[in-house]
Amino acid sequence: MAAVPAATARPQQGTPVGLALVRDAEVLGAEPFFHEFIAGMERVLVPLGVPVLLQVVATVPQAVERMRAWAQYGQVQGVILIDLLPGDERVALVKRLGLPSVVIGDPVTAEGLPTVWTQDEVAMRDVVVELAAAGHTHLGHVGGPAQMAHTIIRRRTFEAVAAEHGIRTTPFDGDYSEAAGVRAVTALAALDRRPTALVFDNDVMALGALHEAARLGIAVPADLSLVAWDDSALCQLAVPSLSAVSHDVQELGELVGHTLAEALSGAAPRTVRAAPARLTVRHSSR
Repeated sequence: MAAVPAATARPQQGTPVGLALVRDAEVLGAEPFFHEFIAGMERVLVPLGVPVLLQVVATVPQAVERMRAWAQYGQVQGVILIDLLPGDERVALVKRLGLPSVVIGDPVTAEGLPTVWTQDEVAMRDVVVELAAAGHTHLGHVGGPAQMAHTIIRRRTFEAVAAEHGIRTTPFDGDYSEAAGVRAVTALAALDRRPTALVFDNDVMALGALHEAARLGIAVPADLSLVAWDDSALCQLAVPSLSAVSHDVQELGELVGHTLAEALSGAAPRTVRAAPARLTVRHSSR
């Protein structure tokens, strides 16, 4: 069968797009972000007859094998790539397979693929500037998995902007789990010179830190300010409520859905910059 010209191509009704997500299943179950994100994508794609197929895997090689199998058996017509690593093999794979795709991440990491970028560096700069203006002189960053490109961008921006303001920084590694937030506060409590504010790469780690601070008698925000990334009901209902980097995650999902629909229709790749997230200040920070 001859290939359909790009100008007349259309998404195939009934054939899904795939998201092979590298996550611990337990962490994913507690993390609101992807539930909201997929809901936003489905709002765009399902009316086009394109369902979203989510497959949770443990490693990047498993994600590669899953996408290769999807393409081999015609199980998906396109894929969403998220949480990429620098030089990620998944980018080379979809190019080699000719599989329509959208990257959620840094355009440099996407290597020319259609991209939706949330401008994490802009949001992180705003957070550090806000904390500096509040008088903090020692900040900590609890990152996601260290090898992920967006973790690297956030950490690099965090440290650079802190240095511009003469602020000391202490890094903590995390994995998006509640336990990682607990570990960060436990480690902080053992320091002679402690950060007076922690910025987390997701809401679940911030919630774990809040609970551990209460257990250790560290007052929030009097002794320690906490800021989460990606606002959620978890942040809003916590006691005290968590300050958070906030954007409309379902709206982001819709933007990705529209960009993927373009890719499925043969449109030229483009980079779409989502509106940067903004800090919503609540009771966990000063």
